[in-house]
Amino acid sequence: MITPLHRLQHLVDTIPAMLLAFTEEDFSHKPSPEKWSKKEIIGHLIDSATNNHHRFVRAQFEDVPKITYQQDNWVFSSRYSDMDSKHVVAFWQMYNQHLIEVVKRIPEADVQRECNNGAESNVTLEWLIADYVRHLEHHLGQVGIGRH
Repeated sequence: MITPLHRLQHLVDTIPAMLLAFTEEDFSHKPSPEKWSKKEIIGHLIDSATNNHHRFVRAQFEDVPKITYQQDNWVFSSRYSDMDSKHVVAFWQMYNQHLIEVVKRIPEADVQRECNNGAESNVTLEWLIADYVRHLEHHLGQVGIGRH
């Protein structure tokens, strides 16, 4: 559990400055109407944090909760493209810092509890946490800042 948390903490500490270095125009530019802008990708990562927050918490006391979401609908309905970039970046940073605090406090006995994230088989909290960080790093690479 320590490795994903250390990676996540490093991202929380370093990525915001990189994101804020983009001009508003570059951060908001959509490569095509059906593709997300960099800002919307960070918005998607906020939505991912939101849904994973539910998974990380609810799987500790519910028997295999099923928690899925429709990512395109979440990004569209949240309208990240209309928000100030500083707000989006600050919220991404704070939400991920909060997730670090939540995950650090999951009792060791609970990390093998299961959740259904829409996959064919259930996954453990331990797997979900590691996958959350992998997913985050993947999308940061799409934004053009990659894994650091």
